[in-house]
Amino acid sequence: MTGGRAPVDLRHALATLDPLPGELVRVAEELPARYGVSAHYARWAGAPAAPPTGPGPAVLFDRVRPAHGPTRAVLMGLYGTRRRAAGLLGLTPAELPHRLLDAVAAPRPPVPATDPARWPRHRLPLDLTALPVPVLTDEDAGPYLTLGAVLATDPDTGVRNLSVHRMCVQGPDTLTIWMVPGRDLELAHQAALRRGAALPVAIHLGLGPAVLLSSCCPTSLVPPDLDELAVAGALAGRPVELLPCTTVDAEFVAHAEYVIEGELLAEHAPESRHGAVATPEFLGYQGRAHPSLPLIRVTAITARESPILQAVSGPGHEQSVLLGFGMEAAVLDLLRRRGTPALAAHCHTAGGGQLMVVLQRPAKRGPADDDAVRDAAEAVLDGFRMAKLVLCVDEDVDMESDQDLWWAMVTRFQADQDLRVLADREGFPLDPSQHTGYSRSLSADGRTAKAVFDCTVPYAQRDRFRRPRFTEPSLPVPRRPAAPLPR
Repeated sequence: MTGGRAPVDLRHALATLDPLPGELVRVAEELPARYGVSAHYARWAGAPAAPPTGPGPAVLFDRVRPAHGPTRAVLMGLYGTRRRAAGLLGLTPAELPHRLLDAVAAPRPPVPATDPARWPRHRLPLDLTALPVPVLTDEDAGPYLTLGAVLATDPDTGVRNLSVHRMCVQGPDTLTIWMVPGRDLELAHQAALRRGAALPVAIHLGLGPAVLLSSCCPTSLVPPDLDELAVAGALAGRPVELLPCTTVDAEFVAHAEYVIEGELLAEHAPESRHGAVATPEFLGYQGRAHPSLPLIRVTAITARESPILQAVSGPGHEQSVLLGFGMEAAVLDLLRRRGTPALAAHCHTAGGGQLMVVLQRPAKRGPADDDAVRDAAEAVLDGFRMAKLVLCVDEDVDMESDQDLWWAMVTRFQADQDLRVLADREGFPLDPSQHTGYSRSLSADGRTAKAVFDCTVPYAQRDRFRRPRFTEPSLPVPRRPAAPLPR
């Protein structure tokens, strides 16, 4: 692997892109946070965003105008391609999931910042509406923090949790937050409520690559008793530095661009007060507002000098890339634990980095491996609720190439014998096809038929499927002309 120390913060990450042609675009014209940023970025968002679009550069909007207050910078698309996301850590896309597994196995706990003066911060007015939070569509319930990483400590276990959540600005000092039921932040919130207290939180906008990627890992990879910041420290090659919040009993990551301090309350509020639906979701469809969500009361907002607010567009490559790498590591961990050989896993961005998994296995050693390939794929579908399709390919297929994947599907797949269907399994409701109105074979909404597409070559016929390689010409070694004789 080529990985060493990752950029310590978001600014160092952007600095590594500056000299690379086409990787970072700066937009100097002033744009409104409401619709302006998202409309300008749409051409670079990539599928599942609506066409015409395609994966593009990281885009730094220098002057974004909020509802009121000064213009500020907004960054979108930093993780808009798998190659760029992995490259920020000095890795290739194939290497990053293995590096995540190494980081989980040997975490490096965070430490108090040894020199707080290294990370000077300014206290901003307590007004979320003065921040350049993008509004994507006219159906949005409001401005959403789409890449807000929430750090909180479970009062029962003492374990920190860092996870990204969607939060809607409801007023100058109020947010609503969506938490996946049963996940770490909700459990910490419930533990605080049992004690009759609110849960102190620090919300980060603009973090270094190792910290943000670690915060997006699934629980199956980073269990509740493991601190995501310790995984980030191992991934970055240095411990994450923390500082104390000024208004709540919590910590925050010292290098964050913005930190919103607050308390996660027992009170709930509607996500939308105007009948609108929620912001677009990562699978490419408009989300729906929840009837009632927990409230965060904001107690302070701090920022670095000339801060950069980082956001994602909802549907698009970036959110799928962030979700995909952790999922890949979790899939490889599952296969490793069951003793199944696998060279790589690729959670394709077309499936939001979750629903479509490509498995690449080493060369088959005998006829028994034909069934082993499909059994491994079924184990992934059973082990991961959100996984809907698994595509199995041989080691001569480039998993990062859609053309190569379709070629394998066309020439190494016969539907009558290479397709396995697992009927009526637990699925993921944000996929609109997982609905009883779509398929009468489903027993409930949020359930789905899952499928294995075995595009590996049968062991007995392997000689018929060799890919020809262009022959390198055998050229004579050029001779250097003789040096002229001295006169």
